[in-house]
Amino acid sequence: MRHLVTASTLAAVGCLSLTACTDSDDRSTPQPRPRSILQLGQSVDSVGAGGRGAAQITPDTVVYVDSARFGTPEHGLFAVVSYRSTNRTKSHVTTTAEQGGLRWKAADGHTVTVRNSKAATKVAPIGFSEGGPALTRETSHQDVAVFDIAAAERGGTLIYVDGDGTAFRWKIPATNSGSSVPALKSALS
Repeated sequence: MRHLVTASTLAAVGCLSLTACTDSDDRSTPQPRPRSILQLGQSVDSVGAGGRGAAQITPDTVVYVDSARFGTPEHGLFAVVSYRSTNRTKSHVTTTAEQGGLRWKAADGHTVTVRNSKAATKVAPIGFSEGGPALTRETSHQDVAVFDIAAAERGGTLIYVDGDGTAFRWKIPATNSGSSVPALKSALS
C-alpha cells in the first residue's frame, strides 16, 4: 500500500507541475517581436556585409530638393538622408549601404534602392560624403543616401538591410527634418 500512495502522490504532483507549465500565462518562451519603426537620430547596431563585423547606423537628417548643384532628379525630387556609420569592432567592416542595403519605401509601397538614377549617383555634398561603406577599425563616416523619387513619395520609410538580412526601419518626415538641415541644404545648393 505504501508504494501505491507514493506512486499516486508522484503522479498527482507531476500532473500539477505539467498543468502549471502549460498555463497560457507562461512567459518562459518569449515570442519574437516585430521590429519597431525608428525615428531620425535613433541608432541601430547591425552586421557588416557578408555577415562580418558590426556597424552602428544612425540616420539624422532628411532634405528634399527638386534641383541641386549636382543636377536635376529624373523623377522630380531628391530625398537626401544624412547618416553616420560607426565601426563597432577592432577590424575592417563594410556596411551594405552601397550594395542595395539602403532603400526608400513610399507610403504606396513603391521601393527604390539608394542612388536609383544616374542623377542620384552624382550627389555628393561636401562634408556629408566622407568615405562610403568601408570603415577601418573603430572609425565613423558621415554619408548620404540619395533617392530619386516622385514628389508624392515624400515622407517614406528608410530601410537598411544589414549583412545578416535583418531589416531596420526609420520613419522619415515629409518635410526637411533633423539636426543638420541648414548645413545639408547649403552643401546641396
